[in-house]
Amino acid sequence: MTRRGVILFAALGIAWGIPYLFIKVAVSELDPAMVVLARSGLAAILLLPLALFRRQVQPVLRRWKPMLAYTVVEIVLPWYFLSSAEQHLPSSTAGLLLAAVPLAGVGIAFLMGRPARLSGVNWLGIALGMLGVAALVGLDIAGSDLFAVAQMAVVVVGYALGPAILSRWMPDLPGIGIVAVSLAGAAIVFIPFVLLTGGVPTAWPSPEVIVAILVLAVVCSALAFLLMVGLIAEIGPVKATTITYVNPAVAIVAGVLVLGERVTVWTIVGFALVLAGSYLVTRKRVGADDSQQVSRARSTAALDASADS
Repeated sequence: MTRRGVILFAALGIAWGIPYLFIKVAVSELDPAMVVLARSGLAAILLLPLALFRRQVQPVLRRWKPMLAYTVVEIVLPWYFLSSAEQHLPSSTAGLLLAAVPLAGVGIAFLMGRPARLSGVNWLGIALGMLGVAALVGLDIAGSDLFAVAQMAVVVVGYALGPAILSRWMPDLPGIGIVAVSLAGAAIVFIPFVLLTGGVPTAWPSPEVIVAILVLAVVCSALAFLLMVGLIAEIGPVKATTITYVNPAVAIVAGVLVLGERVTVWTIVGFALVLAGSYLVTRKRVGADDSQQVSRARSTAALDASADS
């Protein structure tokens, strides 16, 4: 990997590893719906001008039906349920549970009629991943926040289903256009939701919460996507997906150092099992075109040749 590739990889690993920390800070004072509205709205304001300048919005809007489905399953539902779950779960645990997304991707591919032909190593990965999730839920969390865990399950499924929708119905659309439109769509959805549910804060948030929202929108959303675009251009889409294995480690470190969250033996065991399972389940297998890993990479790699300029 080139020096530029290493820098991009490290920056993206941090940008996608710290959202759980800042979501935890934000929901301490704001309603989860308000957090999503502020994050998606500000990120859309930052990315839409770039997408419009590149004329990437109109092609995305022409395919509004799959785009609407993608926005709902990738942003609207996951971001809300993630923010809601973090009112009860440690930020590091939330980050660890999301490492199970590649495992869910196998099931999504099967349900969509495009099942991958799994090898013995892949099946071993599924088994290890499930054991890791069981260790986190049953032993680390000790079953005390099962509703929050159920919310995280929705997030995992949504994050696995979103790339599958992109791969099947929108593989040729520009990446920046897709993200900008989906963020704007999510913000539009949450405006009436926040107003009707009383999610508008009655007092001005603390400086810590304001910083958390700004980091979520600017660094973890808008900048992170641009970093991903540059990383894919630098090292290729498949290698770029290995960032998945870095994010949970960053989430754990951030939660421990900043929020003082505890790390138990079962946290480490669950972390090791989930990551090992995710790695093995995304190993090269027959029918590679159906791999969720490659689908996600190809979906997000629909970008200009000059994306990193």
